[in-house]
Amino acid sequence: MQKPIDHKKEAERIKSLKSYLVLDTEAEEEIDNLTELASEICETPISLVSLVDENRQWFKSKVGLEVNETSRELAFCAHAINKTNELFVVEDARTDKRFFDNPLVTSHPNVIFYAGVVLKSDEDLPLGTLCVIDNVPRKLSDKQIRSLKMISKQIMTLLNYKKSLRKQEELSVQLLQKNLELDSFASIAAHDLKSPLANIIGSANLFSEIYAKQIDEEGRVIIDIIEKSGQHLKSLIDGLLQFSKIDDLSLLTKTKVNLVKLVKDLTKLIGNKDNLKISLNTPLTSIETYPIILDQILINLFTNSLKYSNKKIAEIELNVSENSSHYLFVVKDNGPGIAKKDQSVIFNLFHTAASEDQYGNKGNGIGLATIKKIIEKIGGEIHVVSEEGQGAEFHFSILKGIQK
Repeated sequence: MQKPIDHKKEAERIKSLKSYLVLDTEAEEEIDNLTELASEICETPISLVSLVDENRQWFKSKVGLEVNETSRELAFCAHAINKTNELFVVEDARTDKRFFDNPLVTSHPNVIFYAGVVLKSDEDLPLGTLCVIDNVPRKLSDKQIRSLKMISKQIMTLLNYKKSLRKQEELSVQLLQKNLELDSFASIAAHDLKSPLANIIGSANLFSEIYAKQIDEEGRVIIDIIEKSGQHLKSLIDGLLQFSKIDDLSLLTKTKVNLVKLVKDLTKLIGNKDNLKISLNTPLTSIETYPIILDQILINLFTNSLKYSNKKIAEIELNVSENSSHYLFVVKDNGPGIAKKDQSVIFNLFHTAASEDQYGNKGNGIGLATIKKIIEKIGGEIHVVSEEGQGAEFHFSILKGIQK
């Protein structure tokens, strides 16, 4: 009996095989069906999907055999993976010097005929075989050989698909972990910064009050910069804290929201009659949703329209409709619009489309990122439609019921 030698790229081959995370996994119906099909087409009592690792051949799928694995040094498949030909055939193992005294030939399961098609990874590395086995000498027809090769390709398609799914799951878990770590960091850092920042702002205000008569114009400019920078940083920290707490939305309660009253209340909260006009266009009287969430979304959008308006009166139109699963909202304003280059990134954290609002304040790039995260958390979507100089429309949806 000749023992099989290692593949010329054995280390790479083993690494590729293990990357599939398939060794010692449970049987899978899709692969078992293909294994049985190979047995029926080739008219053999045994058919196997055999994967060859460092020390054994392990059967991912088997027909006509009870054991789950055998030693690699006895495995016909360990010889097959070293051949350049796609098909490895032994018509009568009893007369083949490589196998005549192999225990798998001389005793159960009495392998006399063997035909194996090599299963190769995308890197063209052999992982094992799809093989058919009989207890008597025989040959395969051209049609059977073609079928066996086609089935082997389907098996590799399944293995590659499942490998791809596992990678996606791993990436999703890693991304979730990183997001949790980022949220935790943002929350901790923001809390740690609030106290010294309050001291800086308070000290600057106190210094300005006590020494107002002794500070020259240049000094007042410097103090003003300190105060404005402090307030901007405070806004940034408050935004980060708000952004990091969004995962608690499932604790909120859904109630009926009167849309007319909602618009009146928000108008009083964020503007005045002289510079803001908000109109409502909807066939609905009320909707059943999460008022805190809706308030936060609309306050942010309305406030942005007001802050960045280039008109004497900021006009905002709120349209509300519904379909079978979602409430649909459009917030439309008469402002300067949003450039095409910014529309795909304005919902990214810390991105700002404008350098300053009409009051000279610089945005922190958290507001839109926060409402996007909120909306997606409850199963909705948001996007912007805009042409520069023609205002902007923010379209978003809210699921009728919270996304658990």
